[in-house]
Amino acid sequence: MNNIGILHSALNASSLRQQVISNNIANAETPGYKSKQVVFEDILKQQLSNQTNFVGKRTDPRHVMIGKSGATPMAQTIENSDTVMQNNGNNVDIDKEMTQMGNNSLWYYTLTQQLTSQFNQLSISIKGRS
Repeated sequence: MNNIGILHSALNASSLRQQVISNNIANAETPGYKSKQVVFEDILKQQLSNQTNFVGKRTDPRHVMIGKSGATPMAQTIENSDTVMQNNGNNVDIDKEMTQMGNNSLWYYTLTQQLTSQFNQLSISIKGRS
């Protein structure tokens, strides 16, 4: 798992998070609707903590992978079914959703800046400084 792969997964998670937040806001008055959220950071931390420097050589695709896994983490959407915010069973907190949307926008911007930096470094290493 390289930096560009991790950033790619994080951008996909941010995009999914934006869709989920928008869907939550659109359904803020829908009776019985349960808000959803995207989980990515915990999955990424878990995958990064499971990595070791030791990598086993696989001579057959059926062998168990040892060491670094080539898989990039994927975001997951979960439903918040434990809380109720309104009498109609809906649990969307519009203030919380708007705050998360702002945070997600900043996170997306930061990720795009980091990815741009990675590609610039890659370009410099290929072409050299001009």
